[in-house]
Amino acid sequence: MSSSAILLIHCPDNKGIVATVSEFIFKNNGNITYLDQHVDSTQKTFFMRIEWELDDFIIPPNKIGEYFDTLIAKKYSMKWQLHFSNEVPRMALFVSKLPHCLYDILSRWKSQEIEVDIPLVISNHLELEPIARQFGIDFYHFAINTENKREQEQAQLQLLAEHDIEFIVLARYMQILSEEFISHYRNKIINIHHSFLPAFPGARPYHSAFERGVKVIGATSHYVTAELDAGPIITQDIIRVSHADSVDDLMRKGRDLEKVILARSIWHHLKRQILVFQNRTVVFT
Repeated sequence: MSSSAILLIHCPDNKGIVATVSEFIFKNNGNITYLDQHVDSTQKTFFMRIEWELDDFIIPPNKIGEYFDTLIAKKYSMKWQLHFSNEVPRMALFVSKLPHCLYDILSRWKSQEIEVDIPLVISNHLELEPIARQFGIDFYHFAINTENKREQEQAQLQLLAEHDIEFIVLARYMQILSEEFISHYRNKIINIHHSFLPAFPGARPYHSAFERGVKVIGATSHYVTAELDAGPIITQDIIRVSHADSVDDLMRKGRDLEKVILARSIWHHLKRQILVFQNRTVVFT
């Protein structure tokens, strides 16, 4: 398949941005295959994702960013990211004891539904090691407590750097990452958690929800920030439940939804469809 360039942009809203960026690609013999834009009228901010083929593009890939920044980005005070479709990102999975999200991600990877390298799985428990080994992926165990948390996180960061990890997926990793750890992967750590209407925090949310007779359960995937479960939301969805559902039914349906929502967020991230602005996301689909 032909390689393409993907440009994600946000800047103060102004006239002529779409025309200027499109002309830059056209004049350099690029063929645009995708273009979408959004204006946040409250913030007066312009967002765009544009993708074009590189087969006949005049500017070499390693010079595109330099040319774009000099000719266009500085003029419009743009913040931008440039990616290429032939890049295969390297992803690390963090897990604890629940296997459903790990199985789902590794199955999608093995079937080539998602194009990503997964060199390692990291866990604070040993229960899921056989799953990683089953898929031929190295498993690393880091037992964590209040006394060794910083030391263990530093060891994890070193391991991630050695494997050139670009982003991390918390596939039901039941540890709170420190602000120092998160700072190394800003907007590059994806988490999944249940989200009820109303919300039920704690260790047994499905039991609490059952006792209240909820009619809707959901899941939320987001980028991780220092504030627990309050990072920019990537994807959410809900399913309806009823009085006929047991606690086990709620847990089964909730975990099914968690798998789908987490996989959807990984897909958006891999396809370079997400722009983070302040504590929100613009997801181009």
